[in-house]
Amino acid sequence: MIPLLVVALVAAGGTVLWQRGDLNRYICDGDCGPSNVIAPTGLAIGTTPADTGVDAADPGPVDPARLEAAVAPELDASVLGPRVGFAAVAPDDGRVLAETGTGSYAPASTTKVLTGFAALTTIDPGTRFATTVVRSGDRIVLVGGGDPYLATEPAGKGDDRVVRADLTTLARRTAAALDRAGVSKVSLGYDSSLFTGPDASPAWEPSYVTENIATRVSALWADQGIGNGIRADDPARAAADRFADLLTGRGISVSGQPSETTAPDGARTVAAVRSATIGQIVETLIRVSDNQAAEVVLRHVAIAAGEPASFDGGAAAVQDALEDADVDTAGLTLNDGSGLSRRNRVSPETLVEALRAASTSSRASGLLADLPVSGFTGTLVGRFSQLSTALGSVRAKTGTLSGIHSLAGYAVDADGRPVVFAVMVDRADKDQPFQAQAALDRVAAAIASCRCG
Repeated sequence: MIPLLVVALVAAGGTVLWQRGDLNRYICDGDCGPSNVIAPTGLAIGTTPADTGVDAADPGPVDPARLEAAVAPELDASVLGPRVGFAAVAPDDGRVLAETGTGSYAPASTTKVLTGFAALTTIDPGTRFATTVVRSGDRIVLVGGGDPYLATEPAGKGDDRVVRADLTTLARRTAAALDRAGVSKVSLGYDSSLFTGPDASPAWEPSYVTENIATRVSALWADQGIGNGIRADDPARAAADRFADLLTGRGISVSGQPSETTAPDGARTVAAVRSATIGQIVETLIRVSDNQAAEVVLRHVAIAAGEPASFDGGAAAVQDALEDADVDTAGLTLNDGSGLSRRNRVSPETLVEALRAASTSSRASGLLADLPVSGFTGTLVGRFSQLSTALGSVRAKTGTLSGIHSLAGYAVDADGRPVVFAVMVDRADKDQPFQAQAALDRVAAAIASCRCG
């Protein structure tokens, strides 16, 4: 009887710890992903707009003076450099709680907060993107639909759920359709014309492409244009070459080499695969800070807004989406959707207002749930480890380039009061990047440990 009692007590205790989020760090080796993590109390996001998830009695409003006193010492850290911007608002009514610094800053990857917000408010979150094969006579064309996570092989058991479509499945379906039509030999074209403009931003460092840091943006690629660790110079052509090999392996002879073309009007679709939903895509690109997916999503935002599917068109569409939501865009300059450009400029106020606007939107409220949890998921897995009061008490998007660091999201104070915040620096000590990141973490931790009522 005693062993059974012990087992029962351990199970009951484990259930409590699980529900509190205290076992998250032991569940997975690294990032569990949000589907496997129970958000600690105060960070659970409900399905209704502006639901902060706080179950306890209302602790009352945040006292701005107490909040400012809590974060001020951390904002003064010398490693952050001479330009430090901070903004905080109450999520329920948008009341300004604190502001430090003036103007706009280079945001690095917190740019993705704006890209994600625009995507969810401009495009139905359930939208999927199709990669298709169309046929005209003995000519077939592989048509890119802008799936940022199109893979070569089907997703494995441990792969992210965002990997839904693959060339192997598309080749199998295409070969089956051709077999039924009595066709065993085709020529192959590929069409990536959905997107326009330059495939690498003029505002990027030239080394991003030449040094294998970023893939050229394309409406057609597989594995984000990466093969054997190398990014293809022409990802659409690389995808078509791989597709030709897959067809050949299924008994369809492909004559000649795949050639770039535009699918002819009236060509019949013979096979298709569909991406994850845009909602799932945004969740992943925010959680892991996926530069490649962000640039593809930027172009889908542009298309949905009636703009050219380019860097410029996407930037204009994002700004329009923010302004339509009454988000302050003063000083906003966007050259891409990922934040790779050092010429981007965003104010902390724009970031916090975008996050707050997401919380009040039935379509975009999931953006807050997409943010990494401190110490547990995404780009925050390896951070906050020395800040026990903030472990699991912060959800935030990171931003990092040399000398540029930012953190934008929300934290729950010691009494359960949620605070939407953004902290940004763009002249930090380039020789101490990890120290600068830790300093930003301490700003968020100061909110989490504050009794700010």
